[in-house]
Amino acid sequence: MGTLGEVRVNGSDKDYLLKPASILCVGLGWFPKTPGGLERYVYDLTHQLAVNQDQIELCGIDLPEAEPNLAIKLTNLASVEESLLQRMRSCRANFRKTRTEKPDAINLHFALYSFPILDLLPKGVPITFNFHGPWVSESIEETKGSKISFLIKKWLIEQRTYNRCDRFIVLSKAFGNVLHQDYQVPWEKIHVIPGGVDIQRFQPNLSPQQARTKLGWQQDRQIIFTSRRLVHRVGIDKLLNAIAKIKSTVPDVWVAIAGRGPLQEKLQQQASELGLDDYVKFIGFLPDEDLPIAYQAADLSIMPSQSFEGFGLAIVESLACGTPVLCTPIGGMPEILQNFSPQLITTSADENAIAATLEQVLLGKIPIPSRSECRDYAIANFDWGKIAQQVRQVFLG
Repeated sequence: MGTLGEVRVNGSDKDYLLKPASILCVGLGWFPKTPGGLERYVYDLTHQLAVNQDQIELCGIDLPEAEPNLAIKLTNLASVEESLLQRMRSCRANFRKTRTEKPDAINLHFALYSFPILDLLPKGVPITFNFHGPWVSESIEETKGSKISFLIKKWLIEQRTYNRCDRFIVLSKAFGNVLHQDYQVPWEKIHVIPGGVDIQRFQPNLSPQQARTKLGWQQDRQIIFTSRRLVHRVGIDKLLNAIAKIKSTVPDVWVAIAGRGPLQEKLQQQASELGLDDYVKFIGFLPDEDLPIAYQAADLSIMPSQSFEGFGLAIVESLACGTPVLCTPIGGMPEILQNFSPQLITTSADENAIAATLEQVLLGKIPIPSRSECRDYAIANFDWGKIAQQVRQVFLG
């Protein structure tokens, strides 16, 4: 089994790995426009690789035609406004007509948009798939639809895409197990490399008081922050129930929830029915430039996820800003905190476990790491500069 940050490189490959390479990446959307975890990962990875003088081409959906001072080449394959079938047709047609040179390595990130171009990928070039999660299984949980159609997507699109790939990168052993067990990918093809964080952008350069002033947040409350897409799997409903359970013993608690999603109205109604109007604020969309400020304004970040959390990028972002994180024992999140602050991993994902741990932390009965300890841990283990080099070695090694 692969281990955290493991890459396997033959000695004869070392000189080759030092030379600038041409790397073709196929992602999803454009991060500044589409604020998703996969999009952010691809955005940061491609930019880090370009810093090292590699020639990077990123193909995706609704990519901008041009960006000033951009070090990577962008190739838009389709528009999200098209129907799913038309999008796939556009991906194939636009990919075919934009091919010029043969790359040194190919990196795929999303099966739906990789599948239409599989037979167009040049032979003899190693293909690495970054597995961000079981796309079809997540769709089943979040949307209504025919299970037969979901199974067709899994075996026709996901499985056939993975069968075409030579290597895989997962952000946690938890998702490595999913890839191995659910898609029969052998462990010798799987490399476990965690996600990275831009330690210059996410840093504790403000005091909590300064950060709260910038955001207009209260100064006299214990603040918990979370930034999530408001869907079932992220567990905001469990968090609200947990806050309702502890508000009498921790009356100064205040929760800032950033993000949008289909459950926003329902969750806001739930908060009101629980009497949390003075304890919870739904911020809605938080501009990307304000995200580091929000982490610094909080005493604690929280990730109450219930399923499909392959890594937990918000955890390392918060730590890089000096703010400790409480999480549920779901997916890859415990792998981040187990060797640093295991006391901040709840015993289960249910609301009672979240409430119990949260209450003990806010009452000072569970110790939490300091700002400097959080920051040092993030730099040592999740600096994008180091992570990108490990990923690159898998692409080319």
